[in-house]
Amino acid sequence: MDHNVIEHRTTNCCVVGGGPAGLMLGLLLARQGIKVTVLESQIDFDRDFRGDTIHPAILEALDQIGLAERVLEIPHGRMEMAQLCSEGLLTNLADFRRLKTRFPFVAVLPQVEFLNCIAGEASRYSGFELVMGARVEELIQESGSSHGVLYRDRQHELHEVRATLTVGADGRFSKVRSLCGAELQSTSPPMDVLWFRVPRRPDDPHDQLRFHVGGGHLVVLLERDREWQVGYVLLKGQFGATKAAGLDAFRRDLSRHVSWLADRVHVLKSWKQIVVLSVQSSFVKRWHQPGLLLIGDAAHVMSPIGGVGINVAIQDAISAANLLTEALRQESIGLDQLETVQLQREGAVHSIQDFQTMVQNHIIKNALNNAQPFRLPLLLRILLKLPVLRNLPARIIAFGIRPSRISEHLILDYCNSRSFSVQ
Repeated sequence: MDHNVIEHRTTNCCVVGGGPAGLMLGLLLARQGIKVTVLESQIDFDRDFRGDTIHPAILEALDQIGLAERVLEIPHGRMEMAQLCSEGLLTNLADFRRLKTRFPFVAVLPQVEFLNCIAGEASRYSGFELVMGARVEELIQESGSSHGVLYRDRQHELHEVRATLTVGADGRFSKVRSLCGAELQSTSPPMDVLWFRVPRRPDDPHDQLRFHVGGGHLVVLLERDREWQVGYVLLKGQFGATKAAGLDAFRRDLSRHVSWLADRVHVLKSWKQIVVLSVQSSFVKRWHQPGLLLIGDAAHVMSPIGGVGINVAIQDAISAANLLTEALRQESIGLDQLETVQLQREGAVHSIQDFQTMVQNHIIKNALNNAQPFRLPLLLRILLKLPVLRNLPARIIAFGIRPSRISEHLILDYCNSRSFSVQ
């Protein structure tokens, strides 16, 4: 590689990836007077995100630092229930209204607006820097430890960022994970989801996540402000046959399984409007190396089941900030401190992945079997009828397992108590 570096900079923490986890970590550190540089490979946040859900656990964390109301000022939908529709019958799978929280719903808001809100708040702090269009090409490795990254800007010029800690928060196709040699291990069999949007009408069902099951099909409807985000679930390898049958056949199938969408499926005029997502969950065995930490999808790829990916990733960021702020302030991060982040989070992550795998193997797989009528597993039917247990699915989706909360010592805005540090 050409090491003709045009700029050298130093920071306490270099975060690669300006998604929810990376920006939340950057904000929490900047509030404590830690110099942090976030590198985002895209030139802006305005692109088609798959996950637009903010769960109660994250709303509670945002509320701890006074941002929940500001986020909820963004036009958004609210999912108060998750319902399954099969053969004309509705079953409540999760009712968030019964949870004991200030935020008994899942907020559905454009991720671009959420990211702009968090980035805007973080930019108030002089120690925070966000670089857009920064494509990381190499880790700076010295004496067996990471000391930052080399990246190219929009003009393809090379820059060096030296840091006490480098954090890979750059998603399921993480460049940092690849550069450090960490390998993903699969935890569930893959499936495909055809992901697209159709208009929403005023008289459509609202405040719900809907699952339509029947005839060997599963269609997921996620309510947005003015449209439905639709997931059409297929067994792995079935997309080729689906596409070969033609778009007309696909529109007819969709209308048959969700009849009230029949008046708008005509908006699907090309397969280019439909994104094929290969879905599986996986994790890396070791999230850390000397001077380097992986969080979010870079450390563990979550299935879209339950829509918990953002929830889990931000909780990783919260744990990292809770445990590493003081060490970053001292500009010295030990391997044992990085290991503590993984130890605090990996049990919860694996529990959620196990839950997702159970849903995929015992519910989704049965839903996609057209050889027999679909029915929820007996154990789940019993659970949903018992008052003492029926809130469990909603609680897992809303909060995860052992949710991370911002530590008391981080709730105090260190920089605002020292006004020279805030722009």
